[in-house]
Order: sequence, then structure tokens, then C-alpha cells
Amino acid sequence: MLKILAPLDGSNNANRVVDHLLVLAQATRQMEVHLLNVRDTIDAPQVQRFWSAEQIAQFQQQEGKLLLERAGKRLAGTSIAHTAEVLVGDIAPTIAAQATAKGCNLIVMGTRGMGGIGNLLMGSVATKVIHLAGVPVQLVK
Repeated sequence: MLKILAPLDGSNNANRVVDHLLVLAQATRQMEVHLLNVRDTIDAPQVQRFWSAEQIAQFQQQEGKLLLERAGKRLAGTSIAHTAEVLVGDIAPTIAAQATAKGCNLIVMGTRGMGGIGNLLMGSVATKVIHLAGVPVQLVK
């Protein structure tokens, strides 16, 4: 069975990842997808001044779940078994670690995410994941 980790961040490229997963499902007999949204840690004093750690964690989970629900709805009703998870931490190492923890044999992710000008050609997160992951990484443009 093909087990895929699909990190999503809500960007257009991440939305195309779901399109690509639907195409892959047509060519693969059995496929399991782990949708993942990794949120950067919010540790800015300006935020912590107004929100408690619990409120920040709740906000992170709500935002991530909203994003993953959209992707999950697109996969619902297909033959693709899928799960969804929101984690908080350093994005690229968390993605690579989750691929190992979930026993995935492929990571499918967008070439560029929601980042700024530093992500012009290939996103810095995608580049880091390629170097950190112990499994193949397929980039979707």
C-alpha cells in the first residue's frame, strides 16, 4: 500500500497537491494519505501579552483544522483513505519526522507555500524537507 504524507498550508500549490493525489489514486490500487498542517510556533511577546498559551494552542488547532477540512472534503467519497493532523513546531523537521512516524513511503507537497519573497523558486520548507526526509519527496507545482 502506498502511504503518502501530504503537508498542506492553504497555498495554491498545496491545493494542487490534493488534485495530484486524486490523479495518483486512479493509478494506485491502495493508497493512504496523511494530511498534515504544521503551524509555526507563536512565541512573539506581542501575542503572548494578550493571549495565553492555551488560547494560542487553540487558535493554532482551529486554523489548521479548517485548512485540512477543505482538503478532506475533496478526498471524501473517493477510494482514498485519509487522516488529518495539525502539529505545531519547526515546519520542515516536523514534516520529515511525521513521514517516518506514520510509516509513509512518499511525501507529496507544494513547491512553494505561503512564505514570502525568500520562496521565489522553490520554497525553503520544500528544500529543507528534501534534505531531511528519509523518503522520496514529490513536489507539485
